[in-house]
Amino acid sequence: MGIKVRVPAPLQKLTGSAEVQADGTTVAEVIAGMEKAFPGVKDKLCDPATGKVRRYLNVFVNQQDARFLQGEATPVKDGDEISIVPAIAGGAR
Repeated sequence: MGIKVRVPAPLQKLTGSAEVQADGTTVAEVIAGMEKAFPGVKDKLCDPATGKVRRYLNVFVNQQDARFLQGEATPVKDGDEISIVPAIAGGAR
């Protein structure tokens, strides 16, 4: 079954799809699995110096923000859904 990963438009040129299936037991393992299937994805998702998800990306596991769970160590299981959402900044003045 795997984990369904919703991919933002800017990364779809690497994945070829808005949704991909991945395996892993944590968010970090899912990202590592995506990198094997779609080389270059991890560089877009993670800061190379820290290995952590870039600040301008929000990762949701089953609609819960992973930052408020266990970050990249957040456990996942078959049937879960991860959404990668670029943060939106700005607003009205």
